Amino acid sequence: MEQGVPHTSATSPDPPLTHADANRPANPPAATRTDAGQGARGREGEGEAPTTATADPRTRDPETPPQSPRQGRGTRSDEWGARAHPPRRRVDTRNAAILGSANVDPATPITRTGDARVAVLASGAGTNLQALLDDEFCGRRVAVVVSDRAGARALERARDRGIPAVFLDPARSAGRDAFGRALLAVLAEHAVDVVVLAGFMRILAPEVVRAYEGRMLNVHPALLPAFPGAHAVADALAWGARVTGVTIHLVDEEVDHGPIVFQEAVTIRDGDDVDSLAERIHEVEHRLLPGAVRALAEGRLRVDGRRVSVAEPAAVAEP
Repeated sequence: MEQGVPHTSATSPDPPLTHADANRPANPPAATRTDAGQGARGREGEGEAPTTATADPRTRDPETPPQSPRQGRGTRSDEWGARAHPPRRRVDTRNAAILGSANVDPATPITRTGDARVAVLASGAGTNLQALLDDEFCGRRVAVVVSDRAGARALERARDRGIPAVFLDPARSAGRDAFGRALLAVLAEHAVDVVVLAGFMRILAPEVVRAYEGRMLNVHPALLPAFPGAHAVADALAWGARVTGVTIHLVDEEVDHGPIVFQEAVTIRDGDDVDSLAERIHEVEHRLLPGAVRALAEGRLRVDGRRVSVAEPAAVAEP
């Protein structure tokens, strides 16, 4: 299923290089548009992040305070972020400047709040992308689809609708920050106002998250803050939970952490396995996500601390 939440931590270092990274030439970042025949099809379910070593607590310096398991990690779908705290400031998406595109001075007002251009980032099958494409409001506002995998089904879905499909090759970027700059260039080229993370299994640079603060949504297959990470469905089953669900939230620089826009519970039935539970979770994701994107695009979200209120469409005055 479409699991995974790419964000970033402003304080976390880049992940350690692998042997493959060490031998990889440091080419400049480049975005490559794909055609129907480019690249091999990736396997479904790929994208799990490498595990990270944990220091033995018995060897910890006694002068160093113990670290919470939710601290000190990079912002990634399969890692836990820092301890929860309110956003630094209030965000009001009625302000047209919040919906300024990446290549516009954010202090410059814009007049197309309801016609915001949407980018969808996906690494796999793109079923949540399809739900957006099939939605009357969202479908005509998807301006570009970006993937870090040449064979992602999401790119095919975009091409089938005549939407620009961009394969952003991580191998052409010398690290996370370079990849982030390449991504920002693609978003600027397509004058993107709103970014939707739909199973994009890659750490985003802090620069990207900050550029779209208050304008980036993620869908997560659990009732956050329960079961964060890339294996939320399996984790809920392993824990013996009776209820899980779906969370649509704004993205900040921590993992599965931003203010919650929508949530809906899904009952875990006796005899459920990952596939059967994921199927019912998908149904809820596909129903909730278009409404969240529309509310954000129309400037109907009000964020105060961790609390998000969603105004009804009729309550928003015409510009």
